[in-house]
Amino acid sequence: MMSFDRVAGYLGLKKARVRYFLSINSECLPPNAVQGEKKTYRTLNIDGDEFEFSAGFTELHTKSYQQILTGDGFRISEALPCIQIVHDIRNAKPVGLVGDYHPLAKMPLAKHPFGWDDVTY
Repeated sequence: MMSFDRVAGYLGLKKARVRYFLSINSECLPPNAVQGEKKTYRTLNIDGDEFEFSAGFTELHTKSYQQILTGDGFRISEALPCIQIVHDIRNAKPVGLVGDYHPLAKMPLAKHPFGWDDVTY
């Protein structure tokens, strides 16, 4: 599924089956994140074990940028698979809530802040 404020889908990778949900809407944060007063929430669930890693991302990006400026950043060959995945997500054709979709994908859609609710993504 894809809308102006979120995208959810499935990636079949060589060694992983990934259900993903990405959103810029704070109303999509799960209750445990809201109770913890978090503005972002990042989690992985691997074979039923959840790993929450929301803290430290701002610092991680800053460190990565510092390394890029000193010439110690990632090479294009290292970054290309990530860029390809983002491209694939951005250009995927939504099929709706079918199969093994991410549980947050069934949340009600928000109205577009500019009234563009009829726009197809």
